[in-house]
Amino acid sequence: MKAANGKTIGVVGAGAMGHGVAQILAMAGHEVVLIDIDDKALKKAEEKIRWSLDKFAEKRRIRQEDADAAFSRIKTTTDHKTVASTLDLVIEATPESLELKKNLFTELDTLIPQHGILASNTSTLSITEMGKATTRPEKVAGMHFFNPPQLMTLVEVIKGDKTSPETVESLVTLANQLGKTPVVVRKDVRGFIVNRILGSVFNEAFWAVNREEVTREGVDASVKYSGGFPMGWFELADFVGLDIVYEVGKILHNAYGERLKPCTQIIEPLIKKGELGQKTGNGFYDWSKGRPRIPFSLLEEFDVDRSWAVAVNEAAWIIHDDAADPEDIDTGMKLGTYWPSGPCEYADRTGIDVIVQQLQALHKKYALEIYNVCPLLEDYVKKGWIGKTGERGFYK
Repeated sequence: MKAANGKTIGVVGAGAMGHGVAQILAMAGHEVVLIDIDDKALKKAEEKIRWSLDKFAEKRRIRQEDADAAFSRIKTTTDHKTVASTLDLVIEATPESLELKKNLFTELDTLIPQHGILASNTSTLSITEMGKATTRPEKVAGMHFFNPPQLMTLVEVIKGDKTSPETVESLVTLANQLGKTPVVVRKDVRGFIVNRILGSVFNEAFWAVNREEVTREGVDASVKYSGGFPMGWFELADFVGLDIVYEVGKILHNAYGERLKPCTQIIEPLIKKGELGQKTGNGFYDWSKGRPRIPFSLLEEFDVDRSWAVAVNEAAWIIHDDAADPEDIDTGMKLGTYWPSGPCEYADRTGIDVIVQQLQALHKKYALEIYNVCPLLEDYVKKGWIGKTGERGFYK
């Protein structure tokens, strides 16, 4: 089974992300082997892929014959050992467990050809640690698709400590060939770009509600109707899944300390009750009758500039860490979350000096590390690099 570019691609994990990735690879002309340990999961994945392809054809985004051809390019198996020797690239989309992914890569390392690349669809776990579990760390990288992969255009390509430039370029090329927009995370930081910035925004809002300064409906009304974001932060957390938000929050806290300390007080009780958001019908909101109605009358209850301030601050930390450029950060937030602007663009328009003043005032009031100004922002202000009213800002 050879791909259109002469490579054979395996996808491990037939869940929502795995079958979606398999579908877009097949739609781009690649032959794909979808691998899972469960026959039922594979059958369900095939049904969902067939349905999705037919929907694309029904909406005239592709021709029916192209949908049929794409479906025919996907093979499934529960026995990865029989196909591993033919795989030039493997994209794993298994549950978010570092040990599980490391064990998988250790085994695949012994089975796939020496030139083969191992890519992980993880949303936040360490690519470097996965690479250490193999004899080919230079050929291990992150390729983080967004849900649903069939519709979302963003792909984060993450370089581990030992990942070669050639491996990164290969995955960037593949993302482009799939019609996606890749952004490169050149350092293996937890949360990469999108989840790291989202984590800071979630935490700030969650702590505000926990302090009873504002209601969750007030936050979401302000974020949606005043801020122009597609979802409020509590609505978005429900949509993502509170279990996922909770686990990512722990990882970010371990990586960045008190700056990204999660407000577990308002999430843990819901998780203990099995109320994980949209997927269970209840979370911060009741989803049993569809998307929650956020009262328009509360649109001025929360200062959305606070969300922007912590987002800009975390974006600055990403640049300070030499993990990504302003362009990739802004692209990531706009394509990965449908934000109305990227945080770096927003800062340049608003004035980086204004953002710094907001953060300093919030830090003085609450003494929380999340408001502690990144040294990069302080340096920019000292240089007069404050955005549109200065010589430059994040952008020239």
